[in-house]
Amino acid sequence: MEEKTFRNYDAPDVSVAVKEHYRKMRQHQTYDYVKRMHKKYLTYDKPMDLWEAMGHLNKLIDVSDPDLDLPNVQHLIQSAEAIRADGKPDWMQLTGLIHDLGKIMYLWGSDDDGTSQDEQWGMVGDVFVVGCQLPASCVYPEFNALNPDMEDERYNTPTGRYEKGCGIDQLELAWGHDEYLYQVLENHKENSLPKAAMVMIRYHSFYPWHSEGSYEELTSTQDQEYLEIIRDFNKYDLYTKSQKIYDLEEVKDYYEPIAEKYLGTGPIYW
Repeated sequence: MEEKTFRNYDAPDVSVAVKEHYRKMRQHQTYDYVKRMHKKYLTYDKPMDLWEAMGHLNKLIDVSDPDLDLPNVQHLIQSAEAIRADGKPDWMQLTGLIHDLGKIMYLWGSDDDGTSQDEQWGMVGDVFVVGCQLPASCVYPEFNALNPDMEDERYNTPTGRYEKGCGIDQLELAWGHDEYLYQVLENHKENSLPKAAMVMIRYHSFYPWHSEGSYEELTSTQDQEYLEIIRDFNKYDLYTKSQKIYDLEEVKDYYEPIAEKYLGTGPIYW
C-alpha cells in the first residue's frame, strides 16, 4: 500500500469496531485507571519463554488497526524482516520482532479492564497522556469529552499534574502493550537492549506526540532525540503492513541467536 493509505480512520471501509474501540479507550482511560493497571499487571510473576509468547500472538488480531486484520505475530515478523532487509542493526531487528509483544496481556486480562480479546481498549491503539488535557490530535477527537478527567481541574489543563518541560519519560501514558512490555523488559535482568530499542518499544504508539506534534508544553530537549529514534522505527512499524504470511518457526532460526544475545536464554517474567 502507498503511505497515504495507512491510518486513514475516515476511510469508508474502516470498521465500526475500530471507532467503537477508540470511544471506549477515551472514555475509560483515566489517570486513576492507568495507576490501577500498573499495580495490577506489573507483578513480574508469570514466567514465559519468548517464543511461547510470540506464539500466543498468532491468536490475537488488533481491533484498533485500520490497516491489517491478520494475527498480530504477522505484523511483528513483517516489521522485523523489513528492518533486516534494510541492513539495520540486529538489536533493531529484534525490536521490530517483539515491539508488540506486550499484547500477550490478553492471556490474563479481563473485559472489565479492556485487556481481553473481546475488549482491547486497555491494550492496543494510539496512546495519549493521562493527567492533562487531551489534544485534538487524538484519533476521533470528538470522544475526548467523554473522558471524566476532562471535568477535573487537576487534569484538564495543557500541563495538568505535570511540570512544564518535564519530558515524556515523566508522563503517564494511557495503559497498553507499549508500557507493559517496556516495564517487563526493564525488570528483566538479562535484558541488554540499547536505550534506543527501549524508546522504540515504549513510545511507538504515542502518535499524538511523534506524528502530530502535541504536548509541546511537556516535552524536553532530550525528547527531540527520542523523536528521531521513533520516526526511524515508525516506518517499519506502519508502512510494512501487508497480507504476506510468514511462518514463525521458519524465521525463528535467524532471530533466536539475536534474542539470546540481548534477552538471554531464561524466561521473561510478565
